[in-house]
Amino acid sequence: MWVNWQVLRIPAPLLAVAAILSVQFGSAWARTHFDAVGPTGAATLRLVFAAVILLAVVRPKVRSWKRQQWLAAVVLGLALAGMNSLIYLALARIPLGVAVTLEFTGPLVLALVQTRRIRDALWAALAFAGVVLLGVGSTGQVALAGVLLAFGAAAFWATYIIANSRAGRAIEGIDGLAVAATVAAVVVAPFGAGQAADAIVGEPSLVLVFVVVAVLTSALPYALEMVALRRLSTRVFGVLSSLGPGVAALAGFLVVGQALDVREIVALALVTAASVGVTLGSGREPPAPHPVAG
Repeated sequence: MWVNWQVLRIPAPLLAVAAILSVQFGSAWARTHFDAVGPTGAATLRLVFAAVILLAVVRPKVRSWKRQQWLAAVVLGLALAGMNSLIYLALARIPLGVAVTLEFTGPLVLALVQTRRIRDALWAALAFAGVVLLGVGSTGQVALAGVLLAFGAAAFWATYIIANSRAGRAIEGIDGLAVAATVAAVVVAPFGAGQAADAIVGEPSLVLVFVVVAVLTSALPYALEMVALRRLSTRVFGVLSSLGPGVAALAGFLVVGQALDVREIVALALVTAASVGVTLGSGREPPAPHPVAG
């Protein structure tokens, strides 16, 4: 009770920023263990432990669920599986800041689709310029593969936002998220469980590492967002979420040692500015981009 009271005293914008920091630094820490477990192994461990934590805390009551509710949870789970596995595969090939910048085009495009004003085309052009800048300096098959994987994660992130909104309307509380996380873990496990299991046998401490990763990238930020969104409009939350690429670049530099060049920093700034512009210029409350993807 004391902890909850203390959290509620923290300004909502700080909670939202704390969620972003948690996700991106958790992802950076996971990246440092790719050599041991591989990107799909890391995604598997993150999703499995996140599902276990959510199931234990939420204890979803699914016996009375109807077909529509199950369908909503499964679609949400597939979106979670896609964006988490593809972004980790991208992180194995390109810097964290670049990957998250490209991934952020998913919710950005979704926000642009929901608007009908000419000035939003300017924001779209700005974001496109940033993406082109990132692509101009990418050479070699590995870099191109990382870019394509990040765009794939972006598409799944946009799908996640839509699916999360529908699941939220169909299912009470966060029961849908707990079931969706379980679905995602089941989908991704066949691709990464073998390597993850072999790594854990050789280095049992990896279990603790990825339990912490699951908390940092899933359980903790979701809880912080849930509290923050009770006191923030989704528009303000969307602007704060636009800090994601910048925080990812900082985490990549501090944790993984990935320094971005001037071109990449400018590209990151352009995409971030476009996201802020679209969010602030929207005539209605857009769905808040959930930062669990990173």
